[in-house]
Amino acid sequence: MVDLNIRERIEHNQKSKLVEKTVPIVLFSITIISVLTTIGILYTLIIETVHFFERVSIEEFLTSTRWNAFSSTPSWGIFPLILGTLKIVLIGAVVAVPTGIGAAIYLSEYAPDRMRSIIKPVLEMLAGIPTVVYGAFAITFVTPFLQSFIPSLNHFNALSPGIVVGIMILPMIASLTEDALSSVPNSLREGSLGMGATKFETVSKIVLPAAVSGLGAAIVLGLSRAIGETMIVSIAAGSTPNSSFNIFESLQTMTGFIVQVTSGDAAYGTDVYYSLYAVGITLFIFTLVMNMISQWITKRFREEY
Repeated sequence: MVDLNIRERIEHNQKSKLVEKTVPIVLFSITIISVLTTIGILYTLIIETVHFFERVSIEEFLTSTRWNAFSSTPSWGIFPLILGTLKIVLIGAVVAVPTGIGAAIYLSEYAPDRMRSIIKPVLEMLAGIPTVVYGAFAITFVTPFLQSFIPSLNHFNALSPGIVVGIMILPMIASLTEDALSSVPNSLREGSLGMGATKFETVSKIVLPAAVSGLGAAIVLGLSRAIGETMIVSIAAGSTPNSSFNIFESLQTMTGFIVQVTSGDAAYGTDVYYSLYAVGITLFIFTLVMNMISQWITKRFREEY
């Protein structure tokens, strides 16, 4: 009986050692697949972008203020697409940042448990709505509603999709900001209140400064999500690249142009086809920079307790 137990223990230990050796290999394989996928995407973008710049001057691409890829005499200045993207992002930020931070402060610091259990699922529900639905909402409801106040607003414009993009990224900013606020130790709140500070003073002068790294990262990640938004701007913003700062006019973003090309408007191997990758790598650089800024903010202003 004793020998049997010893034998079972030996077999169990051998199986445990096998599992311990196998698990790191499996996890490493999963990790390396994601890394190789990223490298493959970047390699494809770079190779196809090189083909584009063999045909089009990189100076024109970076300095020209006209983008007209489908003309008989095309212009390849990326500025109108970047400007269109930034207009959408800035309008979205005006909507989402104060609203998201305000909602996070209320949920974290003021809301009773019952109210929090109602509001938070509603915010999470917004995050689960398909972006094509947001786009339809922008063009069928938001734009006509705004036109009743702004008669000069075009049917396709920057204002309507910008507002809806802000609504779309609001749950992300609110959720990440709430997590940052909730991570602030209660001892800081209790110390502030114990010294006679009001609730508002505690939140504004103690809690928010302590959570500034998470708050900044939440904003940057939300705006990064807005930069890459496709369906809302494709449906409601139009497809007219322009260098105007007028938010009441039609525009085209980088993602909107990518959708236009991939929908079959350009034949394989043409300049327009390769321009897809040049715009794509520009968009990749934008999102990469935003993510690097987010990481820098997190490390620079991180508070450890």
